[in-house]
Amino acid sequence: MYELDLFTRPVWRNMRLMRKESFFRMSRPDAVALLERARVVHVATTNASGDPIFRALDVAVMHDRLVFHGAPAGEKMDALGRTAVVSAEEVVASIPSYFIDPQRACPATTLYRSVQVHGTLDEITDNAEKARALEALMHKNQPEGGYTPIRHDDPMYAKTIAGLLVVAVSLERIDGKAKLAQNRTPDEQRKIASALWKHGNAEAAFAVVHANPHTPLPDFLRAPHGLRLDLGSGKRDAEACADLLEGEYWSDRFTRDEIVDCHLDSSAWIVARDKDRVVASARAISDRRKYAWIYDVVVSPDWRGRQVGDAVVRLLLDHPAVRHARFVRLGTKDAMPFYAKMGFIPRDSMPARPYTSTEMVLVR
Repeated sequence: MYELDLFTRPVWRNMRLMRKESFFRMSRPDAVALLERARVVHVATTNASGDPIFRALDVAVMHDRLVFHGAPAGEKMDALGRTAVVSAEEVVASIPSYFIDPQRACPATTLYRSVQVHGTLDEITDNAEKARALEALMHKNQPEGGYTPIRHDDPMYAKTIAGLLVVAVSLERIDGKAKLAQNRTPDEQRKIASALWKHGNAEAAFAVVHANPHTPLPDFLRAPHGLRLDLGSGKRDAEACADLLEGEYWSDRFTRDEIVDCHLDSSAWIVARDKDRVVASARAISDRRKYAWIYDVVVSPDWRGRQVGDAVVRLLLDHPAVRHARFVRLGTKDAMPFYAKMGFIPRDSMPARPYTSTEMVLVR
């Protein structure tokens, strides 16, 4: 939806101008990544009579093509050689009107990403290539394995592969767009990002910030010395944090791969970036209401003593997965003053409980 006065022609013209700027084009890798993670895509084409066909399909990306399979009869067979449009989309967030205006309904909208592929439905006839396509579909849906890999010359699969229809659509014409509040004013963009963060949608809040890099940052993202606070995300960030944690005393029992996986599986994970370099990190595991545990707070040696750790930990404490936890715990050997200024107290200084307990550990 767009803000407009239907009785005011100049505002209508402004709305048309706004529509041109409502989206930004995604890079090709980002568009392909959306297709790769889409559980289902929609395919629109026509049959031999020219009637429209619209179907939901499970597809996989294989090199520069989308692939899917079906029975060698019916609508899919009739559509071979015809032009088609394949689309996928994901909702980032629904924006209530009161995020921007306390009374008017018009600002309500939905933020989303979408991809379209325009191409031709081409049958794959080579059995070896068909096997590779089916293997790509299996890997998407069952990446952990647990089956005999699909090969065209394996007696277990050969007959099935030969009798199966496998279809491909080239990714040569791919168009990805994202609607992430680009048509809003900078003040509205800041309001939307702040409200999303406040209402518990951290990923959407940062999506709006990333999509509008020239908008001044919301107050909750202010960082010292020109650094940028961000959500930790993906293997590259996890590897960078493992580098920062190399040699730290609390990581001595864990392998590098375990440290990487721990970051990827965290409930909340905040990093500070100097351009593209991760220079500080902190993560937490949380049940969101009773307890949260903070782990792996680390700052690059060349950034220590410059309040970078303060910024990262304070944002972690305000993360939606952590902010409502009644007790936030951590362990430290020598950083008690650092955490004390944020309100942490030694556990033994808490009021005594009317029973004794023993902390127990299962070591695996």
